Amino acid sequence: MSAILTRYGTGLFWLGFFAFVLAAWLAIYQMQPGELAFQGFGRDLLLSLSAPHTGSAGFGGLFLMWALMSAAMMAPTFVPTLRTYFNLTHTEAATGLTAVGLVAGYGAVWLVFSLLAAVAQLTLARIALVDGLGQSQSLWLTAGLLAVAGGYQFSALKEACLNQCRTPLMFFMGHWKPGGMGAIQMGLRLGALCLGCCWALMTLGFVGGVMNLVWMGIATLLMALEKLPEIGRIVTRPLGIVLLAGAVFTALAALEYS
Repeated sequence: MSAILTRYGTGLFWLGFFAFVLAAWLAIYQMQPGELAFQGFGRDLLLSLSAPHTGSAGFGGLFLMWALMSAAMMAPTFVPTLRTYFNLTHTEAATGLTAVGLVAGYGAVWLVFSLLAAVAQLTLARIALVDGLGQSQSLWLTAGLLAVAGGYQFSALKEACLNQCRTPLMFFMGHWKPGGMGAIQMGLRLGALCLGCCWALMTLGFVGGVMNLVWMGIATLLMALEKLPEIGRIVTRPLGIVLLAGAVFTALAALEYS
């Protein structure tokens, strides 16, 4: 078995990785409120989300939903970093097994984010600022989320995180730790950097509707493009301008209807 893992570890890792991403997207699709998808597990989970006052059951469903969303959306943005990691295999510094540790550390950070996002959604639902599907019911909340996300596009923290995410080879050269535990530690650090890049855009799920496949697809594409060295530099600030403009128009609409 060890010989097989040594020889085919990288290939097995990629098969497992993309199977996991596909499974996460399929699970989210299963939760969609349509005639074909709104059944079984998806129906039961959406019913629990529409009644956040149910307590632990509702919270557990929210956490699972955010965890699946994070996996479906953030794992694809991690592919360039993983490819760079595997380019180190010729030095025997990285293997399929240590790559699992890298992904585990990265995913642990997003699980913490999912926990916090579930708490936020439950709180917002209880005060009627979002509906059962997590979509904003307040123009002021929408304007605030757009303003925060738009302003963050220009922040020094986001720029610093993006610079490291865009140059994974430089990251590994500066922060390399050997072995499985070292891979987990690097994954945690990479997850924190990725969270620093993407948390504000992820909160826009409350604007587009949590679990909305269109929003998820657009957000995933934008976050992946931002991490590309050449394209990302011409995406980040224009996107911030668009989001800030959306915040202004939404705030004006809120004033008109108040």
